[in-house]
Amino acid sequence: MKTIVTHIGPDLDAIASIWLIKTFMKGWEEAILAFVPAGQTLSGKPPDENPEIIHVDTGFGDFDHHQSDADTCAAMLVYEKIREGEGANTALERFLAVVNEIDHFREVFFPNATADFWELSLVAQIDGWRLLFADNAVQIVELGMQALDGIYKIFQNKIWAEKELKENGIEFETKWGKSIGVQTVNDEVVHLGQKMGYAIVVRKDPKKGYLRIKSLPKDDINLEPLYKKLKNEEPEATWFLHASKHMVLNGSSKNPDMRPTKKTLERIITVIKEICK
Repeated sequence: MKTIVTHIGPDLDAIASIWLIKTFMKGWEEAILAFVPAGQTLSGKPPDENPEIIHVDTGFGDFDHHQSDADTCAAMLVYEKIREGEGANTALERFLAVVNEIDHFREVFFPNATADFWELSLVAQIDGWRLLFADNAVQIVELGMQALDGIYKIFQNKIWAEKELKENGIEFETKWGKSIGVQTVNDEVVHLGQKMGYAIVVRKDPKKGYLRIKSLPKDDINLEPLYKKLKNEEPEATWFLHASKHMVLNGSSKNPDMRPTKKTLERIITVIKEICK
């Protein structure tokens, strides 16, 4: 039976290594897990002696990094092996770069490092699981792997959104600052566009026709006049103004009964420019 071995009390690097092996190495999907004291190997045997056993983040073998001062981690070493057969994977490379930063304790240099929002991060969750489930390392790994499934999907979506905004985004000016509109099925462009500083981000879904208009959550921005104009021009469509006055919705996966607008993205941008000039 194929076995993946790591240290007791698995951290992010160990969990990410196991996730990579089970997700991307053919034949290792059902591998069982074994845990040893940090630095040791299963049954005290050489770490890379048995091809049916992979040691990660322990044992000083192929997928351990503690025998050198190289700026790498176990997960990055596993990825290098995967890349030999699968080729480069930008999403993996970007999130493993963060794993490496954390494994070398450089999260202390992250922006606003003492802020409470970091306690909602995966790293903080793993620390909590290690306290809650100190005698159940398998549960810690399983929880971490589920989280990494979601994180990997988010990184893929983010990279796609970056490309959509760069290649297909239509920039325009409003009284609140530079804004952008894009036609895409990827809803991440809205969140990412806001993080990039756009005052208003517009997304038109080319398949369902749904429309999202979202502004930065600033007190001086009020989208109610825009909502009223759109509703007046096209009453047959379903329009919703969020209580914050920072979001106008037309159609949503949360409400499939909403009737989408027939306006093009370009027309919506024109209306926004007229109202928010």
